[in-house]
Amino acid sequence: MTQRKIETLALFLLIPLALSFGAAACRQAPAAAPVQATAPAPPSSTPTSPASSPAAVASSRASGPVVVFLGDSLTAGLGLGEEQAYPARVAVKLAAQGTPVKVINAGVSGDTTAGGLARIDWLLRQHPDVLVVGLGGNDGLRGLPLAATEKNLRDIIRRGQASGVRVLLLGMQIPPNYGPDYVNGFKAMYPRLAKEMNVPLVPFLLEGVGGVADLNQNDGIHPTAQGQEMVADNVVPYLAKLLAKETATAKK
Repeated sequence: MTQRKIETLALFLLIPLALSFGAAACRQAPAAAPVQATAPAPPSSTPTSPASSPAAVASSRASGPVVVFLGDSLTAGLGLGEEQAYPARVAVKLAAQGTPVKVINAGVSGDTTAGGLARIDWLLRQHPDVLVVGLGGNDGLRGLPLAATEKNLRDIIRRGQASGVRVLLLGMQIPPNYGPDYVNGFKAMYPRLAKEMNVPLVPFLLEGVGGVADLNQNDGIHPTAQGQEMVADNVVPYLAKLLAKETATAKK
């Protein structure tokens, strides 16, 4: 059986199981909903998605720290308008708490950690204050070597830190039919990296959303608008704490 057939079969088998886990590899996105402003276009070599340019500003009128969300279709808000994706909802929730931020949604559907690493230098040229890293789900669903995925995530975090950017890591999980060694190794990768690189970790981005039919679209994988709202709730406490540290450091 060819590698392509194996991957296709694996994805077919994962559809019902992926309800409880991370984002699937998505190859195509619908047309983007209008946004008020976008950052300058990235270099032509940078991968893009119709649903979300790699640096679309979701909270263009806000003042405050610049927060880049580097991710895949979950971050891009596949099937929804960008204003409904969790990065934009995080901005709204933080503003309501008295912490306005400027959000750059750098989610690209189907992206892997290798793709994120290829884009990170350009994104860092946008001079963010915080980098939120939500990648790895597609690596896992493709069965890519864990060592390579972990190295890519480490390099993304390291480049952010070298630029003086605070980093928040979003934990992902994959379905159990890859075998316990791979599944457990994948899950353990995120807390290990967080400890090694001294960055805060959201334990599981889809906590309370994965596996809940009413909170996911018809594909059973990507959250509805309500689901994205709950994903934002998972992120806000960790990001708010990180931003408070950023503010405290700036005042010293």
